[in-house]
Amino acid sequence: MSERGRVPRRGTETSERGPAPRLTPKTPERGPAPRREAETVALARFLPSTRAEGPGERTAVWVQGCAIRCPGCFNPHLWRFQGGEQVRPADLVRRVIDAGTEGLTLLGGEPFDQAAPLAEVATGVGAAGRSVMTFSGYTRSQLTAAVDAGRDDVGALLAATDLLVAGPFEADRIDTRRPWVGSTNQEFVLLSDRFPGLLDGLSGSPDRIEITVDATGRVEVNGWAEMDALDELLAEVGRPLPRRASVERR
Repeated sequence: MSERGRVPRRGTETSERGPAPRLTPKTPERGPAPRREAETVALARFLPSTRAEGPGERTAVWVQGCAIRCPGCFNPHLWRFQGGEQVRPADLVRRVIDAGTEGLTLLGGEPFDQAAPLAEVATGVGAAGRSVMTFSGYTRSQLTAAVDAGRDDVGALLAATDLLVAGPFEADRIDTRRPWVGSTNQEFVLLSDRFPGLLDGLSGSPDRIEITVDATGRVEVNGWAEMDALDELLAEVGRPLPRRASVERR
């Protein structure tokens, strides 16, 4: 899920803005949605390669459905649990591996609201030697409590995750120092030894924003930017390039 103002949880398709977000509590009162025994992942978007969604070059997967619905969300069209491409975990693992990047980043929507099929995906990607980064609007304590309450699907996704970003977006706590996150309450949690020293240098790591225009003119934005800067960048994308003066050889 991404948030308007800045783009915390990552990426949006500017041609698919949903309705205005509904106000909800800043911190979700409950943990992940009830376990969903689905055999497929509800896939909203698959980005084969990006450097704006975590450390290094990564493949990013946005899932459909979120029970948290942070105020200011930039992807309200990903809140509904209906929709998305239904993809078997094994097929999604194959697509991630075939992309040839350093790892997988899971975003949404809310990955832990469909933890069971995504745990299979993350496990398969990890078995192929790739890293897994997972964004969640739930806090670390909520995820831990869910595991303690018997949510083995949540535990399995945590176990297959190398780097967790946990916590809801809070629009009045914008983070301008760390990459990839939107608000200062959001926590980076290293769950493996895959990224040694990563947390030590976060405040000095530049954030990235990617703007892609395909052959049809569709504009896609990934990463993070202040609203004014994002508007300026998008204006530049839509502005015709000046023609080069021709030079005659004599």
